[in-house]
Amino acid sequence: MENQSPLQNGALESAVGNGGRSGDGSALIFLGTGCSSAVPNAMCLIQPSDPPCQVCSQSLSTPPIILLIEEILMCNTSLLIDYCSSDGIRNYIIIDVGKTFREQVLRWFTFHKIPRVDSIVLTHEHADAILGLDDIRAIQPHSPTNDIDPTAIYLTRHSMDSIATKFPYLVQKKLREGQEVRRVAQLDWKIIEEHYDKPFVASGLKFFPLPVMHGEDYLCLGYLFGEKCKVAYISDVSRFPSNTEYVISKNGAGQLDLLILDCLYKKGSFNVHLCLPQALEAIKRICPKRALLIGMTHEFDHHKDNEFLMEWSEREGIHVQLARDGLRVPIDL
Repeated sequence: MENQSPLQNGALESAVGNGGRSGDGSALIFLGTGCSSAVPNAMCLIQPSDPPCQVCSQSLSTPPIILLIEEILMCNTSLLIDYCSSDGIRNYIIIDVGKTFREQVLRWFTFHKIPRVDSIVLTHEHADAILGLDDIRAIQPHSPTNDIDPTAIYLTRHSMDSIATKFPYLVQKKLREGQEVRRVAQLDWKIIEEHYDKPFVASGLKFFPLPVMHGEDYLCLGYLFGEKCKVAYISDVSRFPSNTEYVISKNGAGQLDLLILDCLYKKGSFNVHLCLPQALEAIKRICPKRALLIGMTHEFDHHKDNEFLMEWSEREGIHVQLARDGLRVPIDL
């Protein structure tokens, strides 16, 4: 693992394992690291407090080009896996396509030169994970008759049923008699087996589903992937079932190289997400080599809170930092 170093336009790069530099080998690109309502918080802008929210108010005073590279703007949580297999074939796999997907494409696909999406993996069917599905057509080849190869999308049966209600035109297999052809995203729906105990392969990369509780009434999936370096991505969690925690813990099935973990608020607790105190306790139990936190609200000041996390990391022996939108992490998968 290498220390973070500044790159062009202020982007940060941080290697895990023997991951290569920009353009060489596999990498993880954080398309979004914010909560469902994203950052800045709209209420902070239309009904500012006195004094105003320090994080959100900066979005009105900071030039747009600086906003692009600072931590002031955070879209819905989403990870793009730039996967380069051993034979040199490169595939692009995205986890979740939420409400801010189009903005993420404009900001980070262009910045990191991502030409397409080969597969989509969904964690659950909430708005901040799926409402960008309609925008997938914008990154597919243009065809007025939808005569293109569909993009594979992996999801649970529950998510499939929910999406079929929200986006029936994306799911229907053929038009009804007399129905006009309209250009829509072409998706190849692939259901993850119900018990979640079998891996699946998306664009050459093997994924192991990680069931977690997102509130006690809702089961969400995280994912474990990577053979040379093990990565767990868990974006929406309030509690780990014991079997899931065993699979990803140092004292269980084996130590993670990188844990990417939900962290909604800086203080206190919340019923459907981990907050910073619970996230740090979970990290101590799981004991990965490194952890990056995602899903934050506007309570977090990246510079100040990362300084606190650096002190915590030195004390506990686990490197933990807040991720940010646009962060690229080279990694040997």
